[in-house]
Amino acid sequence: MPSQMEHAMETLMFTFHKYAGDKNHLGKEDLRVLMEKEFPGFLENQRDPMALDKIMKDLDQCRDGKVGFQGFFSLVAGLTIACNDYFVLHMKQKGRK
Repeated sequence: MPSQMEHAMETLMFTFHKYAGDKNHLGKEDLRVLMEKEFPGFLENQRDPMALDKIMKDLDQCRDGKVGFQGFFSLVAGLTIACNDYFVLHMKQKGRK
């Protein structure tokens, strides 16, 4: 029986391929749709209207307009780290009360 972590890995792989399709990469529009569907509210809460362009530029290592699985994983890892940092800070503040 797969562990929670194995399920999480499977979810990441299936999610990437759901949006990348047969081309095995995400274009800017694919990335936009993925962000809107899988991270609802993230782009809505951005004050910078160029946020998606900046994310795409950061993830597009080859500067070819494509984001592969490694870039997608870097995005998820970065968002997860930011969420964890917020969680830890919140827990510390909660402990002070």
